[in-house]
Amino acid sequence: MRNYKLLNFKVNGNEMGKLVAIEGLNQIPFEIKRIFYIYGVKGDAVRGRHSNRNSEFVMINVKGSADVRLHDGSKEHVVNLSKPNEGLYIPKLMWKDMYNFSDDCVMLVLSSEVYDENEYIRDFDEFLKEVSKNE
Repeated sequence: MRNYKLLNFKVNGNEMGKLVAIEGLNQIPFEIKRIFYIYGVKGDAVRGRHSNRNSEFVMINVKGSADVRLHDGSKEHVVNLSKPNEGLYIPKLMWKDMYNFSDDCVMLVLSSEVYDENEYIRDFDEFLKEVSKNE
């Protein structure tokens, strides 16, 4: 499987609470150009179902849990995100689905690129073709 990895962020805290600081080009392996979050996902909904030609991502469940299914064009792997000090780095050209969201899940996503619909691949067969021509 191509270069996805779990990132562990340092937790600073005392009796007043905990704090996790994250910096682009430091704990995050890219400059952060966009931040968004997903919450309120109901029932058995599946989010994602796409790949990106240019964007890299780090997904962090700051609250709750969810599963992320990754596919690199030949192998599939599932990662459970449930720790607010753990992030999942996802390189470009990696198919991703997010599912099994807990009712309280808040998934923070950091992106290396601003939103551009043209870089999205939303058909799995098209994704497989693009991966094979880029190898």
